[in-house]
Amino acid sequence: TDIVYNEKNIYLRNVSIENHNTSKKTFKLFFGQEFELYESYTANTAYYDPLTKTIIHYRGQRAFLINAQCNGTSFTDYTTGVFGSEGKQGSYKDAEDGVLSKNNIEHGTADSVIGITVECDGECATTVDYWMTVGSSVKEVKELNDYVLRKSPAHLITTTTDYWRAWLSKREFVFHGLSDEVISLFRKSLLIVRAHADDEGALIASSDSDMLNQGKDTYSYMWPRDGAYSAMALDKAGDEHVAHRFFEFCKRLIADEGYFMHKYSSDGALGSSWHPWIVNGKIELPIQEDETAIILIALWEHYGLSKDLEFIETIYNDLIVRAGSFLADFRDPKTGLPRPSFDLWEEKFGIHTYTCGTVFGALNAAANFAEILGKGPTAQKFRTAAKEVREATLKHLYDEDSEIFYKMLIPQEDGSHVPDTTVDMSSAFGLFAFGLLDVNDKRLEKFVDIIRDTLEIKTHVRGIARYEGDNYYRSTEDFPGNPWFITTLWLARFYIERATSEDDLHPVKGILEWVVSKAHDSGVLSEQLNPYTGEHISAAPLTWSHAEYVYTVLTYLDKLADLGVCETCNPVKKI
Repeated sequence: TDIVYNEKNIYLRNVSIENHNTSKKTFKLFFGQEFELYESYTANTAYYDPLTKTIIHYRGQRAFLINAQCNGTSFTDYTTGVFGSEGKQGSYKDAEDGVLSKNNIEHGTADSVIGITVECDGECATTVDYWMTVGSSVKEVKELNDYVLRKSPAHLITTTTDYWRAWLSKREFVFHGLSDEVISLFRKSLLIVRAHADDEGALIASSDSDMLNQGKDTYSYMWPRDGAYSAMALDKAGDEHVAHRFFEFCKRLIADEGYFMHKYSSDGALGSSWHPWIVNGKIELPIQEDETAIILIALWEHYGLSKDLEFIETIYNDLIVRAGSFLADFRDPKTGLPRPSFDLWEEKFGIHTYTCGTVFGALNAAANFAEILGKGPTAQKFRTAAKEVREATLKHLYDEDSEIFYKMLIPQEDGSHVPDTTVDMSSAFGLFAFGLLDVNDKRLEKFVDIIRDTLEIKTHVRGIARYEGDNYYRSTEDFPGNPWFITTLWLARFYIERATSEDDLHPVKGILEWVVSKAHDSGVLSEQLNPYTGEHISAAPLTWSHAEYVYTVLTYLDKLADLGVCETCNPVKKI
């Protein structure tokens, strides 16, 4: 059993050992530590502290303390060493003969191992408690260790478990028509999204450190888009406090000109990027414009649930007006469309249907805020810009002959645009999710039919790919791309919006069951799946996947209320 204590920086692991033999047995457990402090393995120190009888790792303003006990008796075997240098694999090799060498201190690429001996009577069970305290100094981690010893690991595990159970049950959802498995994954997903929320406001995309082995960086950044979708899910589930901190964080991040950059570290520092400042020989902003737009959309949903006008007043000028003005002005004066930027999939530069949908929704959100606060001229500016974006999208990004909405318009050197006819699920979602097209519009209905025919994976794995020819982690040329949880859930969102009876929601329940069937046993959802095997691919957990699942379930409950089937299904209602 692993927990992170909900009040302090303490990680605890409880290991249960059962002896099914009739005779007494002796076990020895080893725990190894290799810390990457400040994103580096070098210049670290690990030492055995005889005063606290613990192992301590530190570098600069980071310190980690390791301790373990069995029935009140601390570990007695330990060593420190190096790994990956000096021809040494790591101190774990020292444990292979069952006895550690008790090297007291090491620096550089320092690691450590502790060993604890466990006596277990016949047909009996016992437990080992292992914990780690984390702080900015050795003094702090020692104080936290004293706290664990005083309170006891069992007490901390119990109180943390009770806290998160209370957090999950503070809203009494009625999951009408949904299976126990769907409900269980909903609760796990809600916890996973919440676990990726930093106290200072960042909502990171994934905690999957294995991604570094596959590419040049991890997903442990705050993408404004991913964070906004997570904030919307938490808001809709009744946790307004995390979303509140997220928007305050965004207020601190937004550029003076009113846009957000590609991604950020959880401390607000600019994250790594592959978007250039020069595209086709011209200086361009290295942004995904939808990331700026989605913040305003999420903020409007937040206000609809919280009605916290005082908070809106504090961020109106710095966040709402600044972002809204950028979106209104960052447009082609000839067409009225948003100027080119990178797409939500972070690959293509152009004018994207999805981005147009988010800009339309964001400008209307900004106008709504302005009207509430009595800023008539500003509201009119944003409302007019939104109308112009809608008209331009329908004029320039829809093809009547093929009955599809273009993925994007590709800018040319002479100022013209070439349409990209790639069928992309985000194009349809961007149109209906943010109100640019009514969900019953015949053009949208036909386009979704085309999307299903084109992007549905026709194997036992099923699911919806992002777009035709998606090469990101592509498993085979036989399909348009790998199925993604997010895009498949977007199809469920379309069904929910169109439903006029409970029977219309059967496909939604089928998609939710599909997600459950493809989740890891732990409940973790990755980014995408292998279309042949169903194997999880890319980051896991992906916070956005879990947020989309949570949001879809709650949207389903809202629809049941709207239909009069279950008016108390979702206690979190807009005021």
